[in-house]
Amino acid sequence: MTGVEWLAGRFEEHRGYVWGVAFRLLGSGAEADDAVQECWLRLSRSYGSYEGGIANLRGWLTTVVGRVCLDMLRQRRSRREDSLEGVAGAAPGVVGVALGAGGLGGEGPEERVLLSDSVGEALWVVLEALDPAERLAFVLHDVFGVPFDEVALVVERSPAAARQLASRARRRVRSGGGVSVGGGVSERVVVEAFLLAAREGDFEGLLAVLDPGAVARADGVVVARGGVSVAKGAAGFAALLKSAWLALVDGAVGVVGEQGDGGLRVMVFVVEGGWVRELDVVTDKERVEGMELVRLGPVLSGRGEA
Repeated sequence: MTGVEWLAGRFEEHRGYVWGVAFRLLGSGAEADDAVQECWLRLSRSYGSYEGGIANLRGWLTTVVGRVCLDMLRQRRSRREDSLEGVAGAAPGVVGVALGAGGLGGEGPEERVLLSDSVGEALWVVLEALDPAERLAFVLHDVFGVPFDEVALVVERSPAAARQLASRARRRVRSGGGVSVGGGVSERVVVEAFLLAAREGDFEGLLAVLDPGAVARADGVVVARGGVSVAKGAAGFAALLKSAWLALVDGAVGVVGEQGDGGLRVMVFVVEGGWVRELDVVTDKERVEGMELVRLGPVLSGRGEA
């Protein structure tokens, strides 16, 4: 096996993750494919550096795909502004076509299903209105759990500035950015972000989605009050949540995982205004059996999870 073949194999291990990042940032399968290809080209050109200096390939690829997507988003915005200038005074339908190119209306049916499943079309409209750097910081940190010091490398700003970008984007997303974001859309985004942060034991990430007055219960008994206390408790269950999955629990987005005795552990959330206000962990067998559980797509789903 040649060195390049070995490197290609290592890249393939992360291809699904890289594609998922690009897809959530760009909203277009074709553009995500282009971004992944560009990542491979840059990696192959950096083969010598990889052998000696890239200790964390996944992190390196996250930085590269983030920068590639940031450039693509800026180019898209520039093209859109040019298009709007060109269609000034045109019929509404013509303007709609111009806006659709490379954006929300530019992907095919399969991609629209994937996008709707991952972030929801209403949320995507809000993301489209964000500044490219805000969008990148929000998606990388809140959806993929990338630390702010790594996000800072992508947007080429300080970690504090990257945190501000994500915070500003988060406020716009929670307010709907002028778009009516349905409860189910924001609910899935918040629960998915909670699960991702809990899996990694990311205390700060948990605080980002927990209401300051959040309450946690275990089979109906209050076990923690306040966002800090709930975050500490959730972070302690990181190992148990590694194999948990998103599900509709009696029609609402929740989390389901297996217990050591073969039973199920169900996490029921009350999400309001983009915050987790209540969390009820249900392990009682009779209660669980009485619930309607519908498994949702995988967290961070993409083309072949790495």
